Amino acid sequence: MSANSASPPRPGSLASRAAVSVVVVATFTALCWADATGLGGTRAGWWLLPVAVCVAAGAASEAAAMAWRNGLTLSPSLVGGVTAILPVVALVSAQASNPAAVIGRVALTLTLMLGLLFVVEVARYRPASQALPRIAASLLTISAVGLPLAFMVDLRQRGGNGLAGLLPLVSMVAVVKGGDIAAYLVGSRFGRWRMAPLVSPGKTWEGAAASVAASLAVAWLILDGTGWSEAVPLGGWPVYGLAVGVAGMLGDLSESLVKRELGMKDSGRALGGLGGFLDLVDALLFAAPVAWLLWTLGGQP
Repeated sequence: MSANSASPPRPGSLASRAAVSVVVVATFTALCWADATGLGGTRAGWWLLPVAVCVAAGAASEAAAMAWRNGLTLSPSLVGGVTAILPVVALVSAQASNPAAVIGRVALTLTLMLGLLFVVEVARYRPASQALPRIAASLLTISAVGLPLAFMVDLRQRGGNGLAGLLPLVSMVAVVKGGDIAAYLVGSRFGRWRMAPLVSPGKTWEGAAASVAASLAVAWLILDGTGWSEAVPLGGWPVYGLAVGVAGMLGDLSESLVKRELGMKDSGRALGGLGGFLDLVDALLFAAPVAWLLWTLGGQP
């Protein structure tokens, strides 16, 4: 979650965020290495699938719990469990050569899950039980968290085997998180003009400008400056950095809107100083389908 706050961060808070970030980055890097090398004879994506499943279940459960604390009795276990199915379907469907076929199977699974939500509500129905709001909120949570994570899984599949195969997924994460860090550092030090004071008072235009600049710089470095792979997304690094970076900021603002409506500061405390799973991936949820589209339409030398 971006924190381009106009007020300086507390030292303790910054230290906690940094410590958890180191653990998260180290774990993700180790799993990426195992996945790229096919450790244990696994196919591409299988070492990273537990990350997608854990994040899907955790983020969706947190969203359901936030709704519960605000009077809408969603089931965190049901919503989290159903959401975690979508990235699994994306990986299992990876043998489909057409990316649209993979996402189509994910969409079919989501439709079946909607039917399951209705069956559950029919079984537990009582007058004035908020059945329709529960179904709507559950489906929104499952879609908003599960579908982007399915796109991320398929991004990994589009890259193929080997280190170069990580490029689509890693580039998306790096562009978004690079923008996140720049927004936090510049916004907390120099931020004066607030972007959306009623939604997220701490976010500033100075932080947003730094975020876009950093996203473009990271996109250039990874896609052009390192020679990692000859494959490029549609429009090359300028389009990729701008589109994915801006999508990430919109994702962060959207989660801020949800938390503002529900009266919450963080989605949870599972990740210590970073907050909850939803706080960690909010920007990625909007960026993933944008990155997937650009890599699907491009991706050739």
